[in-house]
Amino acid sequence: MKKGNALSNPVNTLKNNAENIIHNPKALTLKNKISSFFDTADAWGVFVMGSTFVLMLGAAYLMYILQSDFTQFNLERMSSKLGLAFMIVAGGLFLFKAVFFLYTLYQYLRYKPIASVEDDELPTCTVIVPAYNEGKQVWDTLMSLAESDFPKEKLQLLAIDDGSQDDTWHWIQEAKKKLGDCLTIYKQPKNMGKRHALYLGFNEGTGEIFVTVDSDSIVKKDTLRNLVSPFITNEQCGAVAGNIRVLNNEKALLPKMLDVSFVLSFEFVRSAESSLNSVLCTPGALAAYRSSAVFACLPEWINQTFMGQPSDIGEDRAMTNMILKQGHHVLFQRNAYAYTNVPEKYRSLYKMFIRWGRSNVRENIEMSKYVFKNFRQESKTGTRLLFLSQSSKIVMSYPFLLFMLFFIITHPLLFVSSTLFSILVLSTFPVIFYAKRYELSESFWAYSYSILYTFGLFWITPYAIATANKRGWLTRGLSEKK
Repeated sequence: MKKGNALSNPVNTLKNNAENIIHNPKALTLKNKISSFFDTADAWGVFVMGSTFVLMLGAAYLMYILQSDFTQFNLERMSSKLGLAFMIVAGGLFLFKAVFFLYTLYQYLRYKPIASVEDDELPTCTVIVPAYNEGKQVWDTLMSLAESDFPKEKLQLLAIDDGSQDDTWHWIQEAKKKLGDCLTIYKQPKNMGKRHALYLGFNEGTGEIFVTVDSDSIVKKDTLRNLVSPFITNEQCGAVAGNIRVLNNEKALLPKMLDVSFVLSFEFVRSAESSLNSVLCTPGALAAYRSSAVFACLPEWINQTFMGQPSDIGEDRAMTNMILKQGHHVLFQRNAYAYTNVPEKYRSLYKMFIRWGRSNVRENIEMSKYVFKNFRQESKTGTRLLFLSQSSKIVMSYPFLLFMLFFIITHPLLFVSSTLFSILVLSTFPVIFYAKRYELSESFWAYSYSILYTFGLFWITPYAIATANKRGWLTRGLSEKK
């Protein structure tokens, strides 16, 4: 199937632009990159970026002129038992995080993606695309999958409409007309949730490997073969996470920020986790699972509950957790790309993060039940360190929230200046990382995103902990479209 016939022009453009960046990230000179940024950014984007640097540089200047105030503040804390105890705990956590960062950096440097195996070695593969209120985007997703260079005789495509209220089913039927026997389609009688749509796909699929792809994602031509190759080279591999980039980052500012965040989360963090054979979450946008590992935990997965309520979120993290518990390796493939739509509005963004936060709380509790047991024959130290790092963020969220509120009330100027200066220092790493992997001009959004998260999304984890038993996807209704 030729690309021109398979995909609509907008999708072709997005994919071609993305592939050019991937294959030739250094193609533009520094001058051209900066010029390109200002050519494509709107006035609001320039204002946000400019304000970001004004705030951080202003904070650095304030830090300089308020040195004596910071010294006095620290002396006051050390003079009280409570303040001293907090400083000791905070210092210990900072030391742990610093050492853990160096450990993560070492594991990242060890990481290498696995090259695609030959066609005759590739396993049979079932790709499951659950869709709900996705509209025409599901067509683009299915066409990109059909265009894959995976051997057609080994590929089974399943599309499942989970009781959509819009024209999603129409576009799935249109895809069926175009692709014929290459695609099998199903329609749930009512909306039952993504987990149940995937469950149907797992039971109807015949492949040795299951691949799940979100219905708002576009994959590259070689994504599927790269994604499933680790199952051939590593018999202990039970699941593989794909590399997720942002699709809708042309104009809106939040997607630009999230793209930088995603690159760090996947290409740095998951690369390091993969070196430890312990990627903690295979993303719903693109993930692969050995069918035998899926069926070994499928009844537990579909019937999973939390505090007596059925689990209708975090199905990807839950599946990953259960496969890790079986002793399988969970890996990351940096060379298996999917481009997915992300929220463009603050409301949708925080709802997505709440859902992720609740899932994180739930699955860390589940992971605590096995991670310190003999769940795997080889070394488990790395997996346990990953668990401790994640758990520390949850456990310390309330103490640090209280300290932050106290700091704001008693020393607002010191709080703002120290926080912004910390962002300037700490966010420089993701800026450098993104610039090295992709584009310098886009990398600076890491600073803006850090400010947004620190001042606008700091409440997510405490709120997710307090409401971890709540159900609901939050962002898939017709009124909550991204």
